[in-house]
Amino acid sequence: MAATALATPLLLAASPHPGRPAPHDPGKEAAKLSRELVRKTSAHDAHRHLRQFQAIADSTEGHRAAGSLGHDASAAYVYRQLQRAGYKVSYESFRFTYTETLAEKLSVVTPTPRDVTIKAMTYTPSTKTGGLTAGLLAVPDDETPGCEAADYASADFTGKIALIKRGGCSFAAKQAAAADAGAAGAVIHNNVEGVLSGTLGEVTAGRIPTGGLTLEEGEKLLADLASGEVTVSFEIREFQEDRPTRNVIAETPGGSTARTVMLGAHLDSVTEGPGINDNGSGSAGLLDVALKLAKSKSNPANKVRFAWWSAEENGLIGSEKYVAALSEKQREQIALYLNFDMIASPNGVQFVFDGDDSDQVGEGPGPEGSAQLERDINEFLDRKGKPHEGTDFTGRSDYGPFIEAGIPSGGTDTGAEGIKTAAQAEVFGGEAGIAYDPCYHAACDDLDNIDMGHFDTNIDVIANAVGTYAHDLRSLTRPVTPETGTGTGTPGSGGGLREGHGRDTE
Repeated sequence: MAATALATPLLLAASPHPGRPAPHDPGKEAAKLSRELVRKTSAHDAHRHLRQFQAIADSTEGHRAAGSLGHDASAAYVYRQLQRAGYKVSYESFRFTYTETLAEKLSVVTPTPRDVTIKAMTYTPSTKTGGLTAGLLAVPDDETPGCEAADYASADFTGKIALIKRGGCSFAAKQAAAADAGAAGAVIHNNVEGVLSGTLGEVTAGRIPTGGLTLEEGEKLLADLASGEVTVSFEIREFQEDRPTRNVIAETPGGSTARTVMLGAHLDSVTEGPGINDNGSGSAGLLDVALKLAKSKSNPANKVRFAWWSAEENGLIGSEKYVAALSEKQREQIALYLNFDMIASPNGVQFVFDGDDSDQVGEGPGPEGSAQLERDINEFLDRKGKPHEGTDFTGRSDYGPFIEAGIPSGGTDTGAEGIKTAAQAEVFGGEAGIAYDPCYHAACDDLDNIDMGHFDTNIDVIANAVGTYAHDLRSLTRPVTPETGTGTGTPGSGGGLREGHGRDTE
């Protein structure tokens, strides 16, 4: 039934002129399909896919990380569902460096012993088993702390652990500068509240063992150093191995390839847990909408392409490989890309990517058309009576490669390790002072870690976007004005938080 609905040409309405087709109204078709998809998709239906992802993780190694049996089984599940629905489905295989944390330990030995919570950075070199004991030295704080050789000139860092504040350059650059100064390891502390989940970008960038600390832990260590010498025990070890993995790509058999509408979500988890919110939620929501589109009687005028990315957690590798392989013509054919990553955070906020940089936070605007994507999502949420906030294009999820290629981009999320403010709690509910997802990158990111309200709202966003853009792209050229602009206009909307999801590179 689904394959027939997608492959069969759209029946023409009776025409007053024999032999001449009735005029096509893209706006009418778009409105009809978007209403149907919003009505028929649901968090309840998508939850069955989450249960499958959980069962897969439970039956493998407790996770669905790229390069693992858990991810392979997840990809096969998604592939089968789409193939049965009548999509043209393909695997896109590539190789990458699989990583798994073996040890991440930091403790103060003197003057006052205590344990310090630390997160190993992806692609870090490893210490020896059991770690090392060394003096801790702080790199002076300036606009670019730890980024240049001069930052290490005030003390002898040879054999020491360098304590560096985040900001000003990449984590890879900081640990490389520390290595050049003779440091045996680097610990980088956050400059905002929340866990620092970082990556050095690639294996070849790693020079010395490197981990990330919260702002609070960093400030405690700085206070210790202000009182005298500090010795720490430091162990960071990471397993690294070249492995294959694959993206899942599905597209409608019909529709104009010259006007391709693309939506994506990453399917892989971290090795620490099953990844049901991060990003089973986006993957399941996208799958539910794709399957309901296949069951609809609409025949999209534009090609609709869905992607389930792999190795996002290792540095957006799957989406980067995909975009890099596109020819210039193929890039130009992609009218837009929408990304959905962590759309059901249990203490979440409804974030919409700031396409025009109207919030003036962090990175600049997305490519031309991104402002319109933000406006369209905001207008839909406003019609539904759902509050929302803008969020910066930090580059921490799979929209990043599309933006770099000049493709209009947007999407939603509900927050990761960022801390919910009192103002946000007043508008969105939940608890101020804790993370949007307290189980971010942890074993507890399981079926109990899903907010069904946020899940349902964001599936509606996906459904509305698919229904609209499958037939009508005219809104992408409609100017964004102060009256129709991308500012949320929602009571209590704070906007502009630097909220992302995947591992940061800086």
